[in-house]
This record gives sequence, C-alpha cells and structure tokens, in this order.
Amino acid sequence: MNHGQEGGYFFAFDVETVADVEAGRRLYGLEGLDDPSVAKAMHQLRLQESGREFLRLYLHRVVAVSGVLRRRSRSGDDDRIRIWSLGSPESGEKKLVETFFHIVETRAPTLVTWNGSGFDLPLLVYRALHHGVSAGRYFETGDPGFRFNNYLNRYHERHTDLMDVFAGRQARAAAPLDELARFLGLPGKGEMRGEDVEGRYFAGELDAVRDYCEVDALLTWLVFLRFDRLRGRLDDAQLAHELALVREAVRDRDHLRAFTDVGVGVGVGEPGGNP
Repeated sequence: MNHGQEGGYFFAFDVETVADVEAGRRLYGLEGLDDPSVAKAMHQLRLQESGREFLRLYLHRVVAVSGVLRRRSRSGDDDRIRIWSLGSPESGEKKLVETFFHIVETRAPTLVTWNGSGFDLPLLVYRALHHGVSAGRYFETGDPGFRFNNYLNRYHERHTDLMDVFAGRQARAAAPLDELARFLGLPGKGEMRGEDVEGRYFAGELDAVRDYCEVDALLTWLVFLRFDRLRGRLDDAQLAHELALVREAVRDRDHLRAFTDVGVGVGVGEPGGNP
C-alpha cells in the first residue's frame, strides 16, 4: 500500500454545514427572525443574486466533520482504522475546525475527499480564519518534506480529491458520490441527502446529521481503496485486508450496518459486486 508522509496516515473526511445565521443577521439586517427563517432568507437572497441558493462558502457554518483515519505502519504490524465524527454533538464549530487542523498538524495525513477542493477544504479555511484557528501545517510549503508535496498544490498527493481526479479536472465529467458508489456495488448514502442537512439540523436532529456525515466519509474511503487498486498501489490481497478492517470497524454501528458485508461474497472488480 502507498504510505503517506510521517507514519502513513490517511484521512478520508466529509463536512456538513448549515447557513451561518449569525453572519446572515449581521450582513443582511435579518434581526428578529428565528434561525430557520434567517437561513431561508439567506438562500433566497443568494438565489436572487446568482440564480442558485447555494451560499458562498464563508457563510456556511460547520456542524459535523466525520472521517476515516487509517494508519498503516511500514512494517505492516500496526494496522489501525477509525471511523468517527470529530468532537461531540455539544462541540461548537470552533472546536470542530480546531480538531480537524490538529489532525493535520500532528499526523500530516494524506487527505482524501470527494469535491474537497471545491467545498470542504476552502470552507474549513474560511471558518478557521473566522475563529482564529491556527492551521500552520496545512499551509506549509517550505519544509523539505512539504516543498514538493503539500496540501495547497492541486497536483500533489497530500490531498486527493477523488471527484476531481476521476473527472480529469473537468467539471462536465464529474460524478455524484452516491451514484458512483452504487455503480461500484457499495450501499450508497441511504435516504438522507445533503439538501436535507439544514432542515434536520434546525429540527434538532444533529445525531442524524453526524451519522450521515460518517456514511459519506466511509464511502469516500471505500472509493479511494478502489482507486488505489486501479493505480496499482493495492493488490487483491491488500484490498481484501483493507475491506476486512472496514467490516470490523463498522460492526455494531447501526447507521453503518449496510457496510458490514462490504467485499464479502464476490470477487474484486466483478460487475455489480463490492469493491
């Protein structure tokens, strides 16, 4: 398996957000409205401005960051994988952003995303700027280990945006993660969708949002494993080992139950089968 820098860490992650209603009140004079009404007004103003309701990135507030952290030692005797949501349901946005950049600072992982170049990473940078969070390692380019392979250069490998890579960096060739995952025989995202997150959050269903975010992160990791097989960095036995680690990690996790048989019962690469 390809090893990342400084210990072989990989971090496939996803971010879920809602409208930053406090910023909306401040910027657009929306005082006196409740949070869902402010969010609705922000989306309508954006629709009038641009023809789409999707807010500018700095006006998104992070409510969940979930990831798959994978460490594989060079000797192969220290396999570890963790699938979880950062912080707790009580953690504020600043804590979530700090925790994300702490992982980058202390593990220097290969970051793996789906559309992370266009959404997750610039969003996290804006929110770190807003909260005064330090992200020195993320912006490192001068250290010898980062000079020619850093997080900022689009064509380096410390961040692999799978959507970008598969599409040849052509927007018209991009695919939705859920559809591609199901095409590859994976369970997909389930009933919840990204457009549901804001409503579920304002309805007090943050746990459901965090669970959904973990599914997204896990799908991203599983597609990345298939990518590593495609480019010759995993052989069939190594891929089987990675999938076995995933099955063990999701055991007894109700919201990840659909993944308990991933990779079981079919050959690698068979049409309609698991990766």
